[in-house]
Amino acid sequence: MIDFHCHLDLYQSPPAVADESQRRGIGVLSVTTTPSAWNGTAKLAAGRSAVRTAIGLHPQLAGQRKHELALFDTYLAKTPFVGEVGLDGSPECRTFWEDQLEVFDHVLQACSAGDEKVISIHSRRAAKDVLNQLDQYSQIKTPVLHWFSGSHSQLGRAIGRGCWFSVGPTMLAGAKGRDLVAGMPKDKIVLETDGPFVRVRSQVLNPWDIVTVLGPIAELWGVSEHEAKRQIEANERALLAPVASALKADY
Repeated sequence: MIDFHCHLDLYQSPPAVADESQRRGIGVLSVTTTPSAWNGTAKLAAGRSAVRTAIGLHPQLAGQRKHELALFDTYLAKTPFVGEVGLDGSPECRTFWEDQLEVFDHVLQACSAGDEKVISIHSRRAAKDVLNQLDQYSQIKTPVLHWFSGSHSQLGRAIGRGCWFSVGPTMLAGAKGRDLVAGMPKDKIVLETDGPFVRVRSQVLNPWDIVTVLGPIAELWGVSEHEAKRQIEANERALLAPVASALKADY
């Protein structure tokens, strides 16, 4: 199984978390928040077949780091994975909204110009705007909405656009999150932790904690945990299929 959205480089001991994920056979998509973090973060994948690194520029840092877009373009050729990118409509992020739009549009344009990329997208309080941007780039086939929290009408629009969804333990802990997940296509859901930013009962989530999502998802789907796991693993294979040629080894 794979944690499709994890900030591996921001744990207290990233190598230890990477090693334990490898030992447990848990794949990790290690997302970055700035292009300048790429080199250090990518080193965590060296010798660890379970770890893959995504190049990103977090929307909350767009105002400070948009000058790193040239670096983004440089490193984009080194990976089939992009994240964390997107838009954030929270009040504290609205002051640099135009910077966010500029950065996200640049990212989407760059991703649509070459080989297929799996893109992990932040859309907090900005689902409509994220979808508006995505609609301009039909070449992008595998957008993954990380921790989607929009409305039901926005969810329907995202489904119509062919979006994927990565869901984690905290999303499934609340009624709104469970309701949204229940409305997502079963074959478009993968798992995430968003660790180490997310805690459950005061404990930081590690990549292997994605297995705790299987119970709540199985309950929503009305199936056994074994059946839920089998469906999620099939989804992982389907999501990775368009970028398989760019991967040196399977998870």
